[in-house]
Amino acid sequence: MLRWFEDNSKSSKNSISGRGNQAYLLATAPIYDEWIRNNYELQVWQTYSKIATENKHWAKEVIQRTKRRDDTTNSRFVQKKINQLMTSIAQASASISDLQIQLATYWEYNAAEITAQKQAQTTAELTTNLIIERTGLTTTTTRVRSPILAPNTMATTASTITKGQHRDPVERLEKHILEYIHHCTLHVKKMAENRIQLAKAQMAEFKALEDFEQIATPSQWNIHLMLKPKVKLCSTKNKNKIIATKRVEYDLPPKFINKMEFTFKIDESILNKDEIQATYNEMRQITKDFRTQAMKLYVQSLGREHELLSNEIKRIIEGFPSENDDGFDAEAGCAAFKQYHELPSRGRRKQSRTCRRPDSYSITGRGFLAPAIINQANIKLTEQEHQLLRLGPRFIFDDPKTAARRRTTELATLKRKLEARFFEKKVRPGRPVEQFIAELDVLLQNLHNIPTTNKKRIQFNRARTNKSFDNLSSIIQPSQSSQSQTIIRPKIKTNYGRTIKRLKYKIHLANTVLRKTDKSKVFHLGKVDHYQKKSEEYMEKTKAYQCLGIIDPLPDLIQQTNKYLLDLRLAKWITQKQYEQLSIKPNEVELAHLYYLPKAHKPGTPLRPIISGLKHPTIKISKYLDDLLRPIFDQMALNSTVTSGFELVKKLQEWSTVNMCQDTTFCTIDVTDLYTMVPQIEGVLSLRKMLDHLKLKEVGKLKVETIIRLSRFVMTNNYFSYNGQFYHQVRGGAMGSPLTLTISNCYMYFFERQIVNQIRNSGGLYFRYIDDIFITINWPARHLLKQIERWNKFDENINLSANIGSAVNFLDLNMENKNGQLITMVYQKPSYEPYYLPFNSIHPLHMKKNIPFAMLLRAFRYCSTFETYLNEREKLRMALLLNKYPNKIIDEQFNNMLLKFSVNEPLTSNNYNRYRQNIINSPIKEKLVVNYEKSIFVHFTYCSNMRTFPKKFHILWEKYFGMSPINEVIPVLGSRNVDNLQRRLVHTRSINL
Repeated sequence: MLRWFEDNSKSSKNSISGRGNQAYLLATAPIYDEWIRNNYELQVWQTYSKIATENKHWAKEVIQRTKRRDDTTNSRFVQKKINQLMTSIAQASASISDLQIQLATYWEYNAAEITAQKQAQTTAELTTNLIIERTGLTTTTTRVRSPILAPNTMATTASTITKGQHRDPVERLEKHILEYIHHCTLHVKKMAENRIQLAKAQMAEFKALEDFEQIATPSQWNIHLMLKPKVKLCSTKNKNKIIATKRVEYDLPPKFINKMEFTFKIDESILNKDEIQATYNEMRQITKDFRTQAMKLYVQSLGREHELLSNEIKRIIEGFPSENDDGFDAEAGCAAFKQYHELPSRGRRKQSRTCRRPDSYSITGRGFLAPAIINQANIKLTEQEHQLLRLGPRFIFDDPKTAARRRTTELATLKRKLEARFFEKKVRPGRPVEQFIAELDVLLQNLHNIPTTNKKRIQFNRARTNKSFDNLSSIIQPSQSSQSQTIIRPKIKTNYGRTIKRLKYKIHLANTVLRKTDKSKVFHLGKVDHYQKKSEEYMEKTKAYQCLGIIDPLPDLIQQTNKYLLDLRLAKWITQKQYEQLSIKPNEVELAHLYYLPKAHKPGTPLRPIISGLKHPTIKISKYLDDLLRPIFDQMALNSTVTSGFELVKKLQEWSTVNMCQDTTFCTIDVTDLYTMVPQIEGVLSLRKMLDHLKLKEVGKLKVETIIRLSRFVMTNNYFSYNGQFYHQVRGGAMGSPLTLTISNCYMYFFERQIVNQIRNSGGLYFRYIDDIFITINWPARHLLKQIERWNKFDENINLSANIGSAVNFLDLNMENKNGQLITMVYQKPSYEPYYLPFNSIHPLHMKKNIPFAMLLRAFRYCSTFETYLNEREKLRMALLLNKYPNKIIDEQFNNMLLKFSVNEPLTSNNYNRYRQNIINSPIKEKLVVNYEKSIFVHFTYCSNMRTFPKKFHILWEKYFGMSPINEVIPVLGSRNVDNLQRRLVHTRSINL
C-alpha cells in the first residue's frame, strides 16, 4: 500500500512522509476497505428491497437464502441484512473518527516537542555567540552568525515547518486512502452492479413470463411448455461451449482428454540418452497433437449442438401462431411471447449481460402486463371466472335481450320529444310521426333479433379453427418425437351471464368484497374483515364521523331540508323557481351510503372513503351551488392551479428556459386527508372570503348571505349508512358531494397565499391540483425542507408531506433535472395496470378509436426526447394489443394523430423537438356550443348488431321530416349502454361496505 502511495503521485507520496501518517494509513485502510465493501453490499440489498416493494418480486438470491417465497419472511430477512450492514458501516465510521482524533492528538504533541527542541538549539547558538564575542576569539571569517528570533516567532516557524513537511490534513489523507481502496475494490463494485443487473433481468423475465401466461391461448401455452426444456438445454450447451473455448485459450483440457497420454517404456540400457530423449519428445508431441485435435473436435461438437438447438428454437419462435382463434385473441399472446424471448436474460442478444455498463442498460419495472386482477382474498377462481374479471370493470358483453326490452320505452320517449317539437310550431304531429315510430320499431326489432352466429359463420369458424390447428401441428410436430402434446381446442361461445351469477354466489360465500381499485381501475378482491378493520382505523384516525346507532335520520332530514328551503322562500332569500328546483319529494330521495375503494398502489392497501349520495336530500342544493361557484374559483385561481399534466408541461417548459440550472430542485407535496380535515365552518367561511375578495354581492341571482347559509346547511347535514348503522359527518365534507371539492379548493387557496408569494418572489414555480402541490425552485434541499416545516405550522388542519429531489412525479408526469436540462415523460405508478376499454366490449367503434389517438397525443406532449417517445409508444401499443385492439386500428389512429397536427414526414431525433413544440403550442379546440332549440337528442341501447343503425336512422329521418315544419331540427343520435361488469358485480350497498 505504501508503495502505491509513493508511485501514484507526488501529493500522495508527501502524505506518507511522516511516521504518524504512515501509522494512520496502515490502521485505517482495512476499516475503509470494510466500509466500502459494506456500502456496495448495502446498495445490493436496498435494491432487492426496492424491487420487492415497487414490483412485488423477490430476487432469486433472497429466495435461495430464505428457501421461501413468503413476503413476510423475505421482508424480515432483507431488513435484517440491511440493518446489519448499516450497523457495520456505522461502527466503521466511528472507528475512523477515533483514529482521526488520535492522529490529530499525535501531531499536536509532536509539534510541541519539535518546537521545544528548536528553541533549545537556538538558545545554545546564542550563548555560544555571546561567549565568543566577550573573549575576543572571533574573526570576521570565523564568527558564527545566527538570526535572532523571538520565542513566539521561533515556535510559529517550527510549527509551520513541521506541518508543511510532515503533517497532512486528515481530509487529504482520507481522499488518498479512498482512491487506493476504490482502486483495489473495482471488482467488488463490478460484482455488486452485476448482482443488481441480474436481479432486474430476472424480474423482467419473470414478469414477462407471467404476462404471457395470462394472455396466452391454450395452443400458445402448449408451444411454450414444449419450448421451455429446449431453451434450458440450449442455455446449458452455450455455457459448455464458452467454458470449452476458454479451456482451449488457457491450454486447460478437461479431465477426459487430459488423462489420455501416449507413452511406452524404453530400455535405456540399449539406446543412448539422445535417442531416448528424442523418442520421449515425439511421444509428448503426439500426445499434445492428440489433445489439441480432440479439444478442437470437442469444441466443434458443442458449437454444432448449440447451433442446431438455436435454429430450432428460432424457427419455432418465428412460426409462433399470431392469427386469432375463435374465442381467443392470439395476437396479444404472440407479442408477449416474442417480448419474453427477446429479453437479454433469455440470451437472445449478442452482447452479454456482463459486458454492459449499468447506466446504459435499463429494464422497465413491470414490463407490459396483461390487464390483471388483484386477488388479496386468495379466493379460488375457475378459468372462466378469472378471464371474466380480467376484462375489467368497463367491459360490456353483447346483450340484445336488454336492448329489445328497453326499445318500447325509448321509442315512447322519442315520440314525446317529436310531438313537443311539432306543438312548438303550432302544428299537429299527424301521421308522419306515427309512421316514423312504427318503421323505426320494425328496424330495431330486426336488429335485436338477428342471431350473433348463423350457419355460414359457424362453418367458416370451423374451417378457420381447423386451419389454425393444422398450422400449429406443422410447427411443433418435428419436436414431438420425444414427448407428446395435447392440443386444447377453445370454446367458441362464452356464457357471460351464467359466469357472473356463479361468481357473485362464490364471492358471497367466501365473505369477500369485490371492488374497483382507486387508480389502476381493475378489479380487487379483498376480505370483509380487512375492509372492516381499515374502516375502523380510518374513522378513529380522522374522528370525522359520529355514530347514530340504528335510528334512521332520513325522515327528519327530508322534513328539515324542505322546511329550511321554505323559510328561505318566505323570507324572500330565494325565488319561487329556485325553491321548486331545490325542494325534494320523499319518494325520490334516499340516504347516502359509505363504501371504500382500495388503494392498491400504496403499501398496505389503504382505503379511500366514498359517500355515495346521488339521491341524498341535500344533493340538489350541493350541485346548484357548485355550478355557481366552481367557475368563479377556477377563474380566481387560474395562476396557481393546474388541471392536467399537459398544462404543467407548458408552464414548466416556459419557466425552465430562463430559470433552470443544475441546482434546480423539484418538490411534490401531498395534503393528507384534505376533504375530511377541512373544518366545516372555516370551509364555508372561505367561500365568503372568496366572494369578498372578488367583490361580488350576488351570484346567479343569489345573495352572498344566501349562498353561505345554503353551503353551511349542506356541509353540516351529511348523513350516511354503513354496515347496518347510521353516521353523521361532523368534520370535513362528503367525498361524493360536488360542493366539497369547491370548498376544499377555496380553503387551500387562502392557506397557500403566503407560500405562493414566497416561492414566486424567489424565482420559483408553484402549482396545485386539489391536494397535490408541485414546486420547483433554485433552493438547496435542506432550506426547502425547513420552509415546509414552517408551512406545516400555518394551519393545524393541513398536514404537508413532501418529496424533494432532482426527479419527481406529479399527476401522470415524470420530471427530471438532468445537468440543468428538463427531461419529461409519462409517469405510471408501480401498481399501473395497462387497462383500457377492451376492444371486444360492446361500445360504439368511435369510442374505442379515440383511445389510441388520445394516448399517443399525451405521449407526444409529455416525452421531451425522441427515445422516451418511442419507448412510450411501444408500451402503449403493447397495452392496446393486450386489450385486444387490432394492429390495423392502432396504426390507423397513430397516423391520424400525426396527420391532424401536420406531421407529414417520418419522425427522427432531428425533427422530433420541432414537431413536438408545434403540437404543444397548437390551440386547444373549444367545445362546440349546442343549440338546444335546433337539436333533438335520441338515445337507443347499443348492441353488436346496431353498427349500421345510425345510417339507417338518418335515412328514415330525412324521409319523414326532411320537408316537414321541423326540418331545421338536427337529430343528435347517442347510445345507451347495458350494464358493464362493474354494475353487474359490484354492489356497494348490498353488503354495507
